[in-house]
Parts: sequence; C-alpha cells; structure tokens
Amino acid sequence: MAELDLTADVLVAGGGPAGAWAAVKAAEAGADVILADKGYLGTSGATAAAGTGVWYVRPDPAAREQAMASREGLGGYLADRGWMARVLDQTYANMNELAEVSRYPFPVGEDGRQIRRGLQGPEYMRRMRLRVRRAGVRVLDHSPVTELLVDAEGAVAGAAGHRRRHGHGYRVRAGAVVLATGGCAFLSKALGCDVDTGDGALFAAEAGAEMSGMEFSNAYAIAPEFTSVTKTAFYSFATFYHADGGVLEGAGSTAGRSVIARALLSEPVLCRIDRADEGVRQAMRLAQPNFFLPFDRQGIDPFTELFPITLLAEGTVRGTGGIRLAGPDCSTSVPGLYAAGDAATREPICGGFTGGGSHNAAWAMSSGTWAGVAAARHARAAGARPAGRELRGTGGAGLRPLSGGRQPYREVIEAVQREVLPYDKNYLRHGERLAPALAALDQVWEQARRSLHADGADVARARSAAAMAAHARWMYASALARTESRGMHKREDFPHADPGQHHRIVSGGLDEVWTAPEPEFAPERAAAVAS
Repeated sequence: MAELDLTADVLVAGGGPAGAWAAVKAAEAGADVILADKGYLGTSGATAAAGTGVWYVRPDPAAREQAMASREGLGGYLADRGWMARVLDQTYANMNELAEVSRYPFPVGEDGRQIRRGLQGPEYMRRMRLRVRRAGVRVLDHSPVTELLVDAEGAVAGAAGHRRRHGHGYRVRAGAVVLATGGCAFLSKALGCDVDTGDGALFAAEAGAEMSGMEFSNAYAIAPEFTSVTKTAFYSFATFYHADGGVLEGAGSTAGRSVIARALLSEPVLCRIDRADEGVRQAMRLAQPNFFLPFDRQGIDPFTELFPITLLAEGTVRGTGGIRLAGPDCSTSVPGLYAAGDAATREPICGGFTGGGSHNAAWAMSSGTWAGVAAARHARAAGARPAGRELRGTGGAGLRPLSGGRQPYREVIEAVQREVLPYDKNYLRHGERLAPALAALDQVWEQARRSLHADGADVARARSAAAMAAHARWMYASALARTESRGMHKREDFPHADPGQHHRIVSGGLDEVWTAPEPEFAPERAAAVAS
C-alpha cells in the first residue's frame, strides 16, 4: 500500500494529556492539526490507566505561596518560581475548563462545591478524546512517529511514521511539531508505561535539541510482585517486613524506599497496608479501585495479609528530566519544534524531584496548552505549510543503520535493561557502578547505530529500542557529572549537596554524549529562595 502523505499546520506526536491539550489548543488557535498516537488516543499511556492527583490550587496568595514553597527543598532548589506560578494559573484554568466545557464529573464536597484536585484517568482521557475530535483534529491512532522531518535550514517541518493497522508508512508535512510522546520507563512493566520509551527525546536530539535534568531519572515505584499497578501513595499506610516476618526497619514509601531496594537485592520484601483505619480503607477503594483488582483476583486482603512487593523503574515518567525548553512557550532550541508533558523537562516547576500525579498532571495540561498555542502561532508566522519545501528525515539508529547488519531490537532492549533496571546501578547510585554501566551502554549504542534495523511495524519498535539506549546514556552521563546528592539523584559516594553544583545540567549528543552546566540558570535567585 502506498505511503500516506498529509499536510497540516501543526502535528502533535503523542496522545496522553499533554498531546490532547496541545491538539485542542492549537486547533482553537485556528490551526489545522493532526495528532499521531503510538496507541489509541484516550486509552494509551500512564494517565489513562489510573487516577491522578492534580496540582490545583485556588488563586489565594497564601495558598499559592505554600504550594510553591512546599516542594522546592525536595527538588534541590532547581525550580523556578515564575514557571511554578504560571503552571498554577494554567492548571486552575484547565481544570475549570474540564468541569465547564467537558463536563467532567468531579466529586462534590460537603459544602456543595466540586473537588477539583484529582482526575480518574480513564474518564479524563475519554473526554479529552471527544474534545480533540470535536475541535476538528485529525487523529491517527496506532500510528507511531518514527522520525522528524526538517527543511534545508534545519527547521522542523513535519514527521514520518508507520500506521500499524494499515500496514504502511506516512508522512505529515507541518509548520510546527509538538513532541508529547511521554518519558521513558524502559519497558519495566510499570502501569501504563509500555508506550513510554523516550522516543520524542531521540527525535529531538537527532534534530539538534538538548536534554536537561536527565540525572533526575531514577524513580522507582512500589508494586505487588504479581501485578504492574504502581500507586505508591497508599503504601504510606503500610508496614514492610523481611521474609521471616520481622519488620524491615526504616522502610517506607518515601524516604525509606532505598531501604526496600537494598533489601530486595538479597531477599524478598513483604508488605501489609496495616496502618489504615476503616474510613481510610473505604476512601482508598473509592479513589483507586484498580489498585485493589489484582488483590481481589488473588484472594488477598492487603490490609490484613502479607504480600510480596517489588520496585518498578519509572525513569523520566516520574523523574523530571527531558527535552530542554528554550522559552516559556515550550519551544526547543530547534525552530518549529515544541515539547510538552513528560517528554519535556519538568525542572522548571519540580527541580530534581517529583512523584506520581500532582505536579506531573498539572505540567502535562499546562505545557500542552502553551506548546499547542505556540506551535499554531509559529505555523502561521512561517507563512505557510512546508508543502513546497524539500524535506529530509533525521532518523538514525534503528532506521538508517551505518552498515548492512540487522541487529534485533529485542537484543538492544535487553542490553539497556540490564544496565538501567537493577537497583544497585540506577537507584542506589555510585560512581564505581555508574561508569561501567555507561561504558556498556556506549557499546550498545555503537552497535545499534551500525546495525539496528527492522521492517514494517517493527520499525517503531527498533526506534524505541534506540531511544531507550540514548535515554540511558544521557541519564548516566548526567548522573556522573553531578558529583553530589540533590533531589531524587542520590550518590552513595557523594551523599551531600554541594553548593558549587547548584545548577541544572544540560546534556545531548548521540554518538558522543556530552554534559554541561546550564548557562542561563540563575543560582543566585534559587539560593535566595533556599535561604
């Protein structure tokens, strides 16, 4: 079947909340929009699989001040108050839109007012799909992007991909592209994250963009050993045990997670959510019914019975690193290219630490809004769609190998996972383990660049494997460059924060990875906040 050739003002890659908001807002700004999703818009991704809290704060000065101050220390004082204030404003507006335009069924409190501090992912994304379609956006489901297209000047002017259900490729010529492809969880089986393989970061790097905060990428979530459901908040009511039934001292869902990781290196760890009273238990079941489904199917009462747990890597899905933003409109350093959601660095509002939901959900809808509006504006300012321009694809590893080999993509994925998933390499970080892991990943990349290749629908899988390898190398290079502990990045060989490293770390490169302090970051302003 012949390749599909399309033209639009704006192409949005990714169908999570950031991509959906970007598409809606670009269309509302007058742009002709296409959204291409690796899965099915509305059901794929981490948000669609579960409920999420939202960083929704009413515009009360005292409440806003508390909301911004409460997380700055956790993030190593690398956040920016200007960005935080903007996200609070935009999130407040978008959540109100969900209530008033999308008629989202928020629960009602005792005072009769809606409680707008959380969203049930399936219902949220179902309504966002409806809104995207009603806005006139053309949706390409099951159509992963595989590379960006650029013009002779290097400006991004579209993308190419593969339509899995139709068995052929496609090209979209566009005046601007928004990458909302999510973070990278390295196919760890964390809930909803199998589509999150860091593809957008690879595409951006191939076009010349940089990353930021990639050392803040070692997020691991607690999950029962028999399921992928990762809703860590409930484990704040849990007690953790050795296999012999003795309490695992110091273990917890927040500060004590490293204790769990160390124990898991040598023994099973058991858990019981035994510190929740009856009222809390009922509230949990109402808030996150999917959390309890695996227990019910196994015939386990998690409040009274012990069950084995594990830790699943969530990488930059729950970390803060991603594509570096060059401006408040979520533009990148490459003309015509914008980034939103987990694909973009979340450092502006979180610094070096975040968790599930809350700030992440607020960032997705806010950055998606700004990127969509800015992309529409850029497409109009560019004068026209790039229909008459000569375009070239930027894709390398997994798409255009340097030699005639044919390395299986599964081989690359397994090699990356060996270096990234183990707790003692990525979570319990030490330079003596990080350096050889990075050296191994460099070899993985070198081999993939030479011979990783696939045909048909497997092209997207090969590109995802390459993206995972690139992601892991930026992560470990940045982790080695930050010789201190800050935010979620903890170095066992450098256990304290170093005032001399109070800056963000930018990274990039593919065949040769590099890192450097971000020159525009103003440590004196952040230091003033810290004091």
